[in-house]
Amino acid sequence: MRPQLSVVVHGRNVQGHLGESLDALARQAGADVEVVVAAVGTSARAAAARHPGLTLVALPEETPDGAARAAGAARAGGRWLHFVPSKDSVPTGAARAVAERAAALPDTVDVLLTDHTRSTWRHTRRPSPDGRFLAEPGRREVSLADCPDLLKVTPVLGNRVLRRDFWRDRQDLLATDDELFAAYAALLTADRIAVFDQAALEERRLRPESLPPPTAEDHFALLETYERLLRLAEQRAAGPGPFGVLYVAMVTAGLRTVARAGLPEPQAREFFHRAALAAVAFRPPGHRRPGGLEGVRRRLLEEDAYTKYRAFQLADQRRRKLRSAVAGGRRRAAKTVRDIQYHQDLRRPLDPRLAVFSAYWDRGVACNPGAIAAKLAELAPHIHPVWVVSRANEPLLPPGTDHVVPGTRRYWRVMATAKYLVNNANFPNAIVKRQGSVHLQTHHGTPLKRMGLDQLDYPAAAQGLNFHELLARVDRWDYSVSSNSHSTQMWQRAYQSRYTELDHGYPRNDVYYTATAADVRAVRDRLGIAPGKRALLYAPTHRDYEATWTPRLDLAALASRLGEDTVLLVRGHYFYGGAGSSPAAPRRTGRIVDVSAYDPVEDLALAADALVTDYSSLMFDYANLDRPIVVYADDWETYAKTRGVYFDLLAEPPGAVARTQEELTEILTTDAWRDAAARRARAAFRRRFCEFDDGRAAERVVRRVFLDEPESALPPVVPLDERVPAPTPEEAVL
Repeated sequence: MRPQLSVVVHGRNVQGHLGESLDALARQAGADVEVVVAAVGTSARAAAARHPGLTLVALPEETPDGAARAAGAARAGGRWLHFVPSKDSVPTGAARAVAERAAALPDTVDVLLTDHTRSTWRHTRRPSPDGRFLAEPGRREVSLADCPDLLKVTPVLGNRVLRRDFWRDRQDLLATDDELFAAYAALLTADRIAVFDQAALEERRLRPESLPPPTAEDHFALLETYERLLRLAEQRAAGPGPFGVLYVAMVTAGLRTVARAGLPEPQAREFFHRAALAAVAFRPPGHRRPGGLEGVRRRLLEEDAYTKYRAFQLADQRRRKLRSAVAGGRRRAAKTVRDIQYHQDLRRPLDPRLAVFSAYWDRGVACNPGAIAAKLAELAPHIHPVWVVSRANEPLLPPGTDHVVPGTRRYWRVMATAKYLVNNANFPNAIVKRQGSVHLQTHHGTPLKRMGLDQLDYPAAAQGLNFHELLARVDRWDYSVSSNSHSTQMWQRAYQSRYTELDHGYPRNDVYYTATAADVRAVRDRLGIAPGKRALLYAPTHRDYEATWTPRLDLAALASRLGEDTVLLVRGHYFYGGAGSSPAAPRRTGRIVDVSAYDPVEDLALAADALVTDYSSLMFDYANLDRPIVVYADDWETYAKTRGVYFDLLAEPPGAVARTQEELTEILTTDAWRDAAARRARAAFRRRFCEFDDGRAAERVVRRVFLDEPESALPPVVPLDERVPAPTPEEAVL
């Protein structure tokens, strides 16, 4: 059968990235997706040869990009073509998701415009700025005249998937070495455009210092590209909207080149003159310049007033420096006023009835602080809680929650006068530890990865971490909550100070012993999980060497193999802003549910029949439920080397372990996920890591810290074999 999508990887093996790209794509090839490698040079051909399932088109060393693209397309059999430069890659599962989206499109659609991520030598998979433009048409198939802002989507050919017949008809125009021209021309010549708002390309932006410096000819060629595009827009009768977007892009690029390219003075003057001619020649009828300084710049360009422009530029630089100095002075003055007010408040008496709570760097009511606050209201209602919440998260607070926003006047007042300060991270450096105040550090997970001072030997994990400031924050702690002896020992090692360890269990885990069958049913109802369906919670952790999250699994393929009776609950790590990724077709059928933004995570655990994770601390909490846990450790060696770990998870896992997607699929489609071996591993794991969690942790913490009861008076920890976890979804069925 003819595949829906041909991914055409083309070009040289730039900086050795091709092998990694093909490794990712080889796992996505199948009936609907073929991969064609138009490899240039022997090193590229050697990288492609490692994957015999891919189609290799060997090309001479001197083959330019446009010709390589055309050669790959000539061998492709797909209905749609996705051109991917050899330095870039396709995220896991994206090729199949694109194929499914494209399969639903009629032949009247010429281009499927997708989102992408950006990687540099510093950061991996940063989101693109294109989301707002891609959202405009939604699921509609539109013309460029209907949505001219689609021309503002980053102009790279890799985020434009082209219908094969459209490519064939436009090949003379699109098979060019000028990718900027090809990217814009694809949209300008398309009759209809559809949008796919998921990332289908990881664009690697190479470090400029590693590439040949651009010449003056390169900068002049940029102007010529925009002039060609504007003439093409006129020929195609694209309409005033697209023409106007292109015109602004040309003028912006011209001014940016003059300001930043560092051209020698004669060439800069000549470039400015050429840009001025183009700005006047192509200016749309009725076009209005923007106001402010940008409008002045554009007026000077249209007047070809280079000398005045340079004078204006110099004056603007001086103005910015002066403004920055003034703003800096104002900030220093405001800080001085704040410091004076804060230190005045520090002389006020402590309020023994006031407690300040914060969780996850001021995200809201959550985690151990949230569970402690709830129990405080029950056992010590005379103590008033105030939550520190960022401005962005204010709307998400439960109604009636008393709160302060960091930096406000009341924030500094309550931080100065509250007797109790509770956090699962740390309060800012500026907060003063007052004599008589009580700082309670609850943490937010059992440590598999190295923490605190143990990160000294792992620079990838310790980026931006000032260890002296860290220890100063730790020195404010009076109490540190722990859920097991392993954590207690690691905290003592990683955070060396004089605080008191509270081996009381994690308050947030109480719910795993107090939730009822009705609670489990209610959560599954909210998530739309039908009775009798198996729900798998897939919750991968953060990686210090990645800036944004994309699943390491082909979720569409996994959902397909698991069948109609399994639902995947996909939760991205909170470091990535609640961004998950769910392929389109399974999502429509309800077999994949993106729960990245769902809180609390404890609800998701209650709803799940099993947990699938890599190295997330959620596994330690979920083990309290005594339900199956499957570890998907495809990059264990890399994670352990870059982040550092406290023990070998693969040697002491909580259940079955998979190293590849095929192994994971095998585990989840047989009884291996819950067989006798998995139960034995989970039992050993629970004995070690669920040591103090028994459903009464929050009570012990409140009585010890807020009510000042002695250790001997606290409820003892229930032995593990006497605890009864919350009912499983199967047990909760009426």
